[in-house]
Amino acid sequence: MTHIATGLPGYADPSREDSSNWHRRMLWVKTKAADSAASQEKNAAEKPQQLFVPGFDIGAFPNHLNRSSLIAPIARGSRKFHRQAVMITRRDCVLEYTGEQLDEADGDLIMALIYFGQPFALGTPVPLNRKALLRRVKPGSIGSTQYDWLYRALKRVREGTLFLEARRPDGRTRYTVGRLDSFSILRDLNYDATSETYTYVLDPRWVVMFSNREYSLIDWGKRMQIGRGLEMAKTLQRLVATSADGVQRYALDALKAQMQYGGRMRDFRCSLLRAVHELERLHILAKGIIESSTRGCPQLTLWVVPAVA
Repeated sequence: MTHIATGLPGYADPSREDSSNWHRRMLWVKTKAADSAASQEKNAAEKPQQLFVPGFDIGAFPNHLNRSSLIAPIARGSRKFHRQAVMITRRDCVLEYTGEQLDEADGDLIMALIYFGQPFALGTPVPLNRKALLRRVKPGSIGSTQYDWLYRALKRVREGTLFLEARRPDGRTRYTVGRLDSFSILRDLNYDATSETYTYVLDPRWVVMFSNREYSLIDWGKRMQIGRGLEMAKTLQRLVATSADGVQRYALDALKAQMQYGGRMRDFRCSLLRAVHELERLHILAKGIIESSTRGCPQLTLWVVPAVA
């Protein structure tokens, strides 16, 4: 008789043992695999890593997040609280988020925090002067209003956690972030009133989301010129930056959901066209129109101005 070793303790041919013993052994295998995955994710969440991104500058952000509703041009006073909510994304990604809905100003803040954290390994403390940060995200005079906003926004970002699963074209998982060990946008945050300096820690797993060049580089100078009350233009700028296509098309109903717009479609169309005109003014877009797709559904068609090398 030939005996086959499997590495399992007390292994026996399933045809020769009762079903309950076989299921117990399978449960042991699954438990060991889960423990191993949890250990790997814990190490990834705690081990400091350096983020090396070619061409990196302020305004770099992962494509999967730019194509989602994680950051949206929401109206004042309409900030929802999400609890493990499935956010709007493309089919190649699953994103769950817990925390207050983030707006475009929060998005600017996160991009700036990643930028200021570049000289340091992710997972280690980064000192940050409040005024230096505000000069990059809030052009103009800096006073108590801006400092109060910064405090609230940093607290909001610190409390936000997410889970992201990126998938291959065939549906298989490419990578996950935050499945077993929650991914915090900011892993830690402290403020020293004496030096008026924040110290923050970025989750080392940001490196995973920037991997394989899956990130966008937006023109920060033009972003800071986008007019007040035109946050939708900022969302469009981030979205078009995720593709190198000169002509891009987006279904209106999908855009409305991604931008967390709760009003009427006709009002959304008007706001969207104002955003398009702002990006035309700044030469981010050459042209943008709302038209019918080949299936007769309304879509936004954009002609993107090529980035200057």
